[in-house]
Amino acid sequence: MSSGLFRKILLVSLAAALVAAFFGLGLNQYLTLAFLKESREALATTQAASPLGFAAGYFLLYVLVAALSLPGATVLTLGGGALFGFWTTLALVSFASTIGATLACALSRTLFREVMTRRMGPRLAAIDDGIRREGAFYLFTLRLIPLFPFFVVNAAMGLTAVPLSTFYLVSQIGMLPGTAVYVNAGTQLGRIDSLAGIVSPGLLASFALLGLFPLAAKWAVAGYRARTVRNARSGPNTKGDTP
Repeated sequence: MSSGLFRKILLVSLAAALVAAFFGLGLNQYLTLAFLKESREALATTQAASPLGFAAGYFLLYVLVAALSLPGATVLTLGGGALFGFWTTLALVSFASTIGATLACALSRTLFREVMTRRMGPRLAAIDDGIRREGAFYLFTLRLIPLFPFFVVNAAMGLTAVPLSTFYLVSQIGMLPGTAVYVNAGTQLGRIDSLAGIVSPGLLASFALLGLFPLAAKWAVAGYRARTVRNARSGPNTKGDTP
């Protein structure tokens, strides 16, 4: 058995074991809004008793959920906002989600890139060429405007030749605005103590941002691309170049 095949088998076995443990132990039931609402006070007490340990556990859990494409990342983000506050959660989630996404991309590349290269050949080479030319901006657009699920982007980019360093950096920047919106919504959810809190200005503004952010990002990207096309078509001013 070659070392490459052994590594793939080991990775698949480890990932399968972690996913099986996640669902087998019923951990998925804890990553729901209902559980967050019921257990917010208990979680806050645990956090107060061991702030650093709680934050470290939260960070590692988020990385695991993102890396294995497990359900619950949104609830973790909202819950973090409610428990840690805006800036701490923004830092934790920004790095944890990007590290997890990069691990998912690397896992997809390790397991499937070689197979796709053999099967697609020149077609994949053409895709790789496009990714080299505009891949960073394309990935940034996908991160800024969540057209496809988080885990789909990670897996799909793993099949391309985009460097993991580029994937990480672009994902870190591109996911930051959306992460901030969700974290802010979490901080508002954490302040709901009565039915009156449901219609608080801060909470309504947070949910308005959740709805408007993808549209605003789409308009911004479209405007940037339109300016790029116009600049490319106009070219340099050559009025004085003709004899």
